[in-house]
Amino acid sequence: QVQLVESGGGLVQPGGSPRLSCAVSGGIFSNYIMGWYRQAPGKQRELVAHINNGGSISNYADSVKGRFTISRDNAKKQVYLQMNSLKPEDTAVYYCNALYRNYPWGQGTQVTVSS
Repeated sequence: QVQLVESGGGLVQPGGSPRLSCAVSGGIFSNYIMGWYRQAPGKQRELVAHINNGGSISNYADSVKGRFTISRDNAKKQVYLQMNSLKPEDTAVYYCNALYRNYPWGQGTQVTVSS
């Protein structure tokens, strides 16, 4: 059973640069396309970034392009999201998951952008 544990969130000032981490246990991590998702209050969960299994190709939602960077370490079975130039509208619970696999969601990590 694949389990996902996100960490690294918190209260951040506008313009801040936190780094989120996601530890994956179970399964074969290096086979997965991994993504970071977020869900803001009252909104649906959205995919903000994803990265191919080898880590060489990444894609971003327009809302975060140029500010967020996704990366992964297959040896450590972790995926990361470096967030820069944060805005209040980035406030959300952030989740990681493997695309197209339908694994259970983790608890997520709350990112609140506020002064």
